[in-house]
Amino acid sequence: MTSNIESTSLRDLLCGSVNENHLGQTLTVCGWVAKRREHGEHLAFVDIRDRSGVVQAVVDGSVDVRSEYVIRVTGTVTNRPEGTVNDKLATGRVELTDCTVEVLSAAEPPPFQLDDRVEIDEQVRLRYRYLDLRREKMQRNLRLRASVNASLRKAMDAQGFCEVETPLLWAPTPEGAREFVVPSRLHPGEFYVLPQSPQIAKQLLMVGGFDRYYQVARCLRDEDLRADRQFEFTQLDIEASFVTQEDIMAFISSAVLDAAEAATGTRPTTIASMTWAQALDLYGTDKPDLRFGMVLQDLSPVFAATEVKAFSAPVVKAMRVPGGADFSRSKLDALTEQAKGLGAKGLAWFRVTAEGLDSPLERFLNDEEKAAIAQCDGATPGDLILCVADEHAQACRTLGALRVTLGSPPVSEGEPKYLWVTEFPMFEGVDEEGNLQAAHHPFTMPHHDDLDLIETDPLKVRSQAYDLVLNGWELGSGSVRIHRSDIQARIFSALGISDEEAESRFGFLMGAFKYGAPPHAGFAFGIDRLVAIFAGEDNIREVIAYPKTQSGTDVMTGAPKSITERQVRDLRLKFQPKV
Repeated sequence: MTSNIESTSLRDLLCGSVNENHLGQTLTVCGWVAKRREHGEHLAFVDIRDRSGVVQAVVDGSVDVRSEYVIRVTGTVTNRPEGTVNDKLATGRVELTDCTVEVLSAAEPPPFQLDDRVEIDEQVRLRYRYLDLRREKMQRNLRLRASVNASLRKAMDAQGFCEVETPLLWAPTPEGAREFVVPSRLHPGEFYVLPQSPQIAKQLLMVGGFDRYYQVARCLRDEDLRADRQFEFTQLDIEASFVTQEDIMAFISSAVLDAAEAATGTRPTTIASMTWAQALDLYGTDKPDLRFGMVLQDLSPVFAATEVKAFSAPVVKAMRVPGGADFSRSKLDALTEQAKGLGAKGLAWFRVTAEGLDSPLERFLNDEEKAAIAQCDGATPGDLILCVADEHAQACRTLGALRVTLGSPPVSEGEPKYLWVTEFPMFEGVDEEGNLQAAHHPFTMPHHDDLDLIETDPLKVRSQAYDLVLNGWELGSGSVRIHRSDIQARIFSALGISDEEAESRFGFLMGAFKYGAPPHAGFAFGIDRLVAIFAGEDNIREVIAYPKTQSGTDVMTGAPKSITERQVRDLRLKFQPKV
């Protein structure tokens, strides 16, 4: 046998591997019946499908098989007759003839077509996920995922990282998201949680001297589901000692670019970088999609002394929408309502025409203001200018959201654009009790230039945190960690965490740091999101074997389900009646 594709005692090679190199050979293949076509009583054509593809078998006489039967076919490889070649198939120039067919397993008719020709209701697909997984798209997506995982492991191994598995039963962590709680049978009334991430465990590995750790980690968060979020997710999680932020970004960049090359066949160029402040100012978000323009412009200097009440605000930001002058009034009204729903006071719009500006506000502007709007970002007749006057963050975020609404291309379109976003704020506002809130987590090292601001002006403190963004999706986050007890104490104090609470929540980590904690930093990014983008999918459910629905249920197994009375008794649980 010349093929290097797997051979077993039941088959000689995979269906999709049969080719002209096998002409004249008698081979055995196994798979599912994709199609059966009979030509009278004396000839039948059966398409056999396995994970590698489809091959056609020609059977003399009738054959008693139907769609999705599992069969074993032995036949001789020959060229297809002239005029019957199918160039859409890798095996389309050959077929198996003089075949014998053995039924390994009969099958009922499936509840939906498996050939991707018909749009199938997602609830039905998930109810019969084991059938859905046979479809070419799902086979492709999950094998793409496997290729990405393999390339990530190879990249981390090559950079001197050691793969270490951390526990799934853990103690509550301070990462902000809701945790899944697991009751302990041996310790009634006490609970484990499923990890939101291996954050503390991997920092302890640094104390333990592992220096460079990685893990393809399963993580769980009890948060509302959406297109890019599931209860369960998988991330590449790393931590390294005696490194800088730039080192971590280089490690991750190398791994991600290797994965892109493995998935797409093309290695992207180096990854761009900008600060959080720059991203907010230019794109209105900390996860900008760089595949298209519509960069925010600052018109504040022009409107500093304006007499127009609508523009009397600390900041005036504007955005050019190419070709947007054709928008209907109803669409402009909808954009205005969206802006208000985002917290803006309003939205001003201006159609750019050959004669000037077309807008209800045009007559209130002076010539300088009109010129600034008409020339915004190189506008030409046919464009639309949208303006928001407000506080800086509000104006930027409003236009940033409208930018995505109006310009963001589908996931599968355009050249992928990677971006590092750095220098995130250390704190983001205050909670109901007036305590500062950590923007990342309380173990993030402040920017060394801002240490003196922790007590005096904490909202201006930058952190040594960094995100990786791809096509407007946040792939993941990381930071340089605090390894000095004096800085950690200052951060805990700023967050309103008392010494007693710090000891209760983080005592085992702080205790470990007393025994010599090296400077360290880390990162984690979502493999589900990365693979979804590579696969051109706008929902990560399409690259996960057994995902949950939007409501968090598993319609295949019926989970979540109630447990038995004995389990309730053994765990000593009590339930509140359903409301």
